[in-house]
Amino acid sequence: MNIDIRQATAKDLADITSLFRDTVSTINTKHYNAKQITVWASGSDETETWLERISDLYFIVAEIDAVIVGFAYLKKGYYLDGLFVHKDYQRQGIASSLLRTIESQVIAEEFPEIRSDVSKTALPFFENKYYDIVKKQKKSFKGLVFENYIVKKIL
Repeated sequence: MNIDIRQATAKDLADITSLFRDTVSTINTKHYNAKQITVWASGSDETETWLERISDLYFIVAEIDAVIVGFAYLKKGYYLDGLFVHKDYQRQGIASSLLRTIESQVIAEEFPEIRSDVSKTALPFFENKYYDIVKKQKKSFKGLVFENYIVKKIL
């Protein structure tokens, strides 16, 4: 399977937000309750925020046969603010390909480490990629509390 990584564009907005909503609503139900999932997935409706991310941040998409199957984006040059893989394409190397590209960008920008806030669902993936837990935290989002982890990796 050939995974192509490219810079996201505004034309990708509908695919990105749909992928985000569907993935959160399906994959993260193992670790978060229905109310949390509904609130988290509602972030897909914030189209202006997504368009700003696409235009202002290092934002990449992964494609297989011209279909967007994942995306990731960096903030501040070293902070991985999002990495999501389509619910039907989990465990096929897509997240690893996106993460390698993101880490290469962080190195190119000469930052010594990469950091991220990751969900309980994503934590095992990051631990398998040699990320260390900085701390477990409770984060408030739209009036609900979410447990997640700050992780980092020295590059």
